[in-house]
Amino acid sequence: MRFTVDAESGTPPFEQIRMQVVDAVRDGRLAAGAKLPTVRALAEELGLAANTVARAYKELEADDVVEGRGRAGTFVRTAGDPVAQALQAAASEFADVADRLGVGADAALDAVDRALRSRS
Repeated sequence: MRFTVDAESGTPPFEQIRMQVVDAVRDGRLAAGAKLPTVRALAEELGLAANTVARAYKELEADDVVEGRGRAGTFVRTAGDPVAQALQAAASEFADVADRLGVGADAALDAVDRALRSRS
């Protein structure tokens, strides 16, 4: 799989890389267990600073899309739709917080609705 970065885009390069990996996992071009290029190799290929690629990989790792295995490299962790999986995990965490606070489902859903609408 080849990655590209559009220097004219308003989207930061690390985010472009992150979304390309997510999209490739979603549509099956990158399967669970697939090895990503090293940070240094991808940075060189794209003409970017290594820290830019490292940030993309770090965010992908935080979202459980990939896992770093030290010197062995970075590998796709997730099969299927990583966005849906991350959203479900966040929803589960929110449900746990609502339970601890003693908030019912209707009030919790209202809070989520207000939060989402405030971003529009």
